[in-house]
Amino acid sequence: MSTTVLPGQPIVLPPRTPVPQLGPGTYQRDGQIRASLLGVPRINASTLTISRIQPRIPMPGSVVIGTVTRLSPLQALLFITVVDGVPLPAGEEFTGVIRTQDVRATEKDRVKIGDSFRGGDVVRTQVISLGDARSYFVTTARNDLGVIFATSEAGATLEPVSWQEMRCPKTGKIEKRKCAKPLDMP
Repeated sequence: MSTTVLPGQPIVLPPRTPVPQLGPGTYQRDGQIRASLLGVPRINASTLTISRIQPRIPMPGSVVIGTVTRLSPLQALLFITVVDGVPLPAGEEFTGVIRTQDVRATEKDRVKIGDSFRGGDVVRTQVISLGDARSYFVTTARNDLGVIFATSEAGATLEPVSWQEMRCPKTGKIEKRKCAKPLDMP
């Protein structure tokens, strides 16, 4: 049992394992043992427990996910909520800054922040440096980095069409974004 479980997710025990006592991070509902914490289940002395995964602090090289909160002509501000795949507890989020020169690897002088991001977009980025006292400098200058979720002006979820465009399924209108290549594509 080395897979991470989410709160409410059933915990599958290995075959022929006696039913363990329930410890911290677990509960039973409708005859199924479930997780009450995000973490990895462990059996210690016939007691099943889940230890809370400790959130990580963003470091240079960390892949982070956040929501665009503010735009200016030179930068986009990001509310970082996930660091290296681990969600941060409420109230412990960080701020990231995507500068125009960090949006893409080529033609950096032609980048317009308004054509790459909009407020509310969910973006996968990589930490470049620690920035100033309040924020981290992050980049989307790789194919797998960029907008991973956005809503159109009509309120529908946008679908990526190319690395720089997304389409509204309701209206068919194309909106500009710096899209992230899906992780499961070769």
